[in-house]
Amino acid sequence: MNWFATNVASAFLLPPFNLILLGMLGVLLLRCKPGLGKAMVVAALALLYLLSIPLVADALLRTLEPAPRRNSLDKDIQAIVVLGGGTYYNAPEYHGDTVGRFSLERVRYAAWLHQQTGKPILATGGDPADHGSVEAAQMKAVLEREFTVPVKWIETVARNTRENAYNSFAILQKEGIGRIALVTHAWHMPRAAREFEQAGFKISPAATGYTTRHRTDIFVLIPTAAALQKSSLFFHEVIGIGWYWLTS
Repeated sequence: MNWFATNVASAFLLPPFNLILLGMLGVLLLRCKPGLGKAMVVAALALLYLLSIPLVADALLRTLEPAPRRNSLDKDIQAIVVLGGGTYYNAPEYHGDTVGRFSLERVRYAAWLHQQTGKPILATGGDPADHGSVEAAQMKAVLEREFTVPVKWIETVARNTRENAYNSFAILQKEGIGRIALVTHAWHMPRAAREFEQAGFKISPAATGYTTRHRTDIFVLIPTAAALQKSSLFFHEVIGIGWYWLTS
């Protein structure tokens, strides 16, 4: 499935668009089936509220996140693999494309791990939007120029997590490397870890970007756009895990 088709499908399956569609369908049914129509409208509004509050959104993401690492990486790790997480297109302050927010969070942690362990880094990520800018190259540039951390390999054609895994394995297998620290967001780790293990790696999860909160107060019940985005990320991952399971 190409990038355009994937994003169209995602728009229909993920909040908030799926909830808008549910509510619109309910409105259309109000005349012919008022009971069902009202129930659908109420359900759409209730779900929109629930998925937009931090209390629910944070709880959903935490169900995906592995336990945080409490000690150093396994000593037998041979390399660090960091996954691309999107591009900041046409960034005016950087005069062109560069890493997006998720990619930046991941490369920051990869740089920290390299400084702690000295293990070489592979950056993986292609150009899924066919924009002409490769995520792995963006990550390499940021790691080397801004974090002064070398990147030994880049994988530049992967368009999704499964391709990240198999393409990275093809590169590192030639180097005799099979044990890696896998760097991605905590909520993405279950899907990524499964794919990298299926590809042939023995992995040590190196998750970053955990769902945390400095305190719990009344504001966790107030809807925010940020919470709705977290809920969308949760359902994106659940759908992705299910799709990969069905197609493996």
